[in-house]
Amino acid sequence: MRDYWLIFPQVATGALALIVLAADLIYRPRRKEPLGGLAAVGLLLILAVVVALGRHSGRLFGGLFIGDGLSFIFYLIFLVGALLVALASVRFAGSTGYAGEYYALVLFSTVGLMFMVASGDLLTLYLSIELSTIPLYALAAFLKRDARSGEAGLKYLLLGAVSTAVLIYGISLVYGIAGTTALRPLGRLVAAGPVEPALLLALAFIAAGFAFKISSVPFHMWAPDVYEGAPTPIVAFAAAASKAGGFAVILRVFAGSFPAAGGQWLLLMAAMSALSMIVGNTVAIPQTNIKRMLAYSGIAQAGYVLVGVAAASGPGAQAAMYYLFQYTFTVIGAFTVVLIVARSAGNDEIASYAGLAQRSPVLAMGMLLLLLSLGGIPPLSGFWAKIYVFAAGIQQGLWWLVLIGVLASVVSLYYYLMVVKQMYIAPPRDRSPVAVPWPAGLAVVICVLAILALAYPAPILDLAARAASALF
Repeated sequence: MRDYWLIFPQVATGALALIVLAADLIYRPRRKEPLGGLAAVGLLLILAVVVALGRHSGRLFGGLFIGDGLSFIFYLIFLVGALLVALASVRFAGSTGYAGEYYALVLFSTVGLMFMVASGDLLTLYLSIELSTIPLYALAAFLKRDARSGEAGLKYLLLGAVSTAVLIYGISLVYGIAGTTALRPLGRLVAAGPVEPALLLALAFIAAGFAFKISSVPFHMWAPDVYEGAPTPIVAFAAAASKAGGFAVILRVFAGSFPAAGGQWLLLMAAMSALSMIVGNTVAIPQTNIKRMLAYSGIAQAGYVLVGVAAASGPGAQAAMYYLFQYTFTVIGAFTVVLIVARSAGNDEIASYAGLAQRSPVLAMGMLLLLLSLGGIPPLSGFWAKIYVFAAGIQQGLWWLVLIGVLASVVSLYYYLMVVKQMYIAPPRDRSPVAVPWPAGLAVVICVLAILALAYPAPILDLAARAASALF
């Protein structure tokens, strides 16, 4: 019976989604903001229970469900991400008139992400990906009267369907070759003998499906348009939790089950890493819309994490998980500031940040720290995250990839500092103070404090080391 606690996070989060829907239907509050508080408090309670009880390991349903250190650390990432997005969304979701449906979709997507990282079979993994992604399609198009939101949802749906088709085709090839889709038997089969070329082709298809989730080059084309048109809180959730989910399954499937085929898939990961860092940082420079700029920044950030994945070692996986943990706070905090400023300015242009330091000094300072963390400036958590992934790459002889990463990080400072220039040097167009809703302001404060606290990375690195030990 104790092993059934392994599935508690998924069951509790799904139940919370139903409770939010029921509260919206039964009470029909005139003001929808309390539903955001209900979702946030519920997620906080679930997070507390997971921290208290979630460290034991085991398998359920014949190995279809895996509870281990990898699942635990990504549960924390998903729940923290959903909690912060719930806080940031209180004013936004309340203004749409469909707050119950909004929070339920976010929570159901979180359930899918948690099932993803705990999947021990490629078919259950596929179903979990669908559960996590389909709500995001609807959320991207949530603003029904906004043509850009509808366009973002449609593009996300169409390109997501293509990636799903590629993924399921790769899974079908694996089943045709091996006669099973369970990860543990597949790992034993690959380790027992030479890897068939057909299996390598299947793994390439599966990797392409996962690469869509993390928006790495060359599977990144959806991100800028979706980020620009979709509601900003949903962009934050996709950029943090959904991206982390993609990396979780890459670590679970490739590092955990196919290490014997490492010579082939590691080259693929390294190539995607280099291209993502180069393309993401280069194309971000001319952007004038801050959401598109952060979209290309996110593509580059995926490239940095892939350095740790390509290292194919315990320290590499450990560094990748620490990077994703701190990145969750950084990117959600940045997008929450974008949401606050956009409500005041009426647009997402970088020029609208002119004089923000005079209009809202605290908000500008928060955005400054978040951007500097994205750029890898010490002593913020983003600096240590890059140090660890680059060190893991050097340990495995990936000098060329680390060199690209260092140069790309230097390039990224240019477009981050362009926003800082607007905030602190450019004169304000409007001198009225920026209205900051207290739940969104609280989310920004939490994120900024987190990137300062995570400059001491030992506790998260210890969790990540435990997770990596299950893979290597």
